[in-house]
Amino acid sequence: MPRHLKPLKRALAVAAVALAAVSLQPGSAQADHIHSGSARATARTADPSPGVVGGTRATQGEFPWMVRLSMGCGGALYTQQIVLTAAHCVDGSGPDTSITAITGDVDLKGAKAVSTRSTDVLQAPGYNGKGKDWALVRLAKPVNQPTLKIADTTAQNNGEFTIAGWGADREGGRQQRYLLKAKVPFVDDATCKKAYGNQLTPGDEICAGYIDKGGVDTCQGDSGGPMFRKDAAGGWIQVGIVSWGQGCAEPGYPGVYTEVSTFAADIKKAAKGLGG
Repeated sequence: MPRHLKPLKRALAVAAVALAAVSLQPGSAQADHIHSGSARATARTADPSPGVVGGTRATQGEFPWMVRLSMGCGGALYTQQIVLTAAHCVDGSGPDTSITAITGDVDLKGAKAVSTRSTDVLQAPGYNGKGKDWALVRLAKPVNQPTLKIADTTAQNNGEFTIAGWGADREGGRQQRYLLKAKVPFVDDATCKKAYGNQLTPGDEICAGYIDKGGVDTCQGDSGGPMFRKDAAGGWIQVGIVSWGQGCAEPGYPGVYTEVSTFAADIKKAAKGLGG
């Protein structure tokens, strides 16, 4: 069964529209394969196609910690100098000045959009394409935007989540200039496993989507972006990272996201090591 990662691991694909002004080209070979993020892959392979299926435009300032990365993935500001994204969006760990992060505007060509280069990348230790789909990108300088808190327990792994991204708005579609958003319900591991079998890694991954009707999902080009909700205090908290899925918004196949709480301690330690 093909895994449509965002890219199939839903990262950006070759068929994505080239928004030259903002350099939206796929960066890593892995990202080209995977539709992660609601661009999903077949059996964890990437799909070279594109944000959010069934979504609507986000308003300026609604999700100020959203980041667009030049390899065709999304992300969120973990700190003002470190972006949390998906492991399949990067090519390993070490110094890397090839990535451009766009922040500050829902319109990638908007007047408030700010581009910042990367200096280093840290891919989840032990990442091999199955589970552990998280990575950090350190920026050359802090950006003046709010950050997104991450969940460190499973208390928020339920209910309804918000997804957002600049990826395709339909399976096989093009990347978007404007940030799109949508809501998707939690899908328990047992139900998700019926769709994906052993491809799913419970504990490392969390699922969300409309099992019966489909129609709303992340898609190609959304990989690495956050899945989030309000916590008990009314603040936004990230519970997932767009990773992969079968197609985009197909009935019977929910989106699969990295379960952030599982890796919260590792992410904190890694960010500290990057100086963030």
